[in-house]
Amino acid sequence: MTKGSKPAAFDAAALARRDTFTRELGIEVIEAALGRAVTRVRVDERHVNFNGVCHGGLTFTLADAAFGYACNSHGIMSAGIDVHMMYNAAAKVGDMLTATAIEIARSARIANYRIDVVRADGTLIAGMSGTAFITGKPAAA
Repeated sequence: MTKGSKPAAFDAAALARRDTFTRELGIEVIEAALGRAVTRVRVDERHVNFNGVCHGGLTFTLADAAFGYACNSHGIMSAGIDVHMMYNAAAKVGDMLTATAIEIARSARIANYRIDVVRADGTLIAGMSGTAFITGKPAAA
């Protein structure tokens, strides 16, 4: 990106189409705007762990996808460099989970996000905080 040029318009759907991993898990982008993204998935049998509940890896991936779309929404490539996740409740087959990522702070090189994963009944399943490094390069279209 040259000085004074604007980043390309953010297209979360285009990024989602290139993300085979989240697509295979059934994760979809519901909303994407500047500094914000929402993803969702319905828990099915392939997402269940050995205890018979939703695998923590699915919950993490759902939150991480929202984080990735939100931190790249400015049109500048960003990469997660630190995340912390807290699991609060179990989800089960049939539950619809939604992850909402919201930008809390952004500087020239670092941005911080809060990501909540909730079940359709409003139960907080997990919370994540994430820090992204802003590369300064245009995000992939």
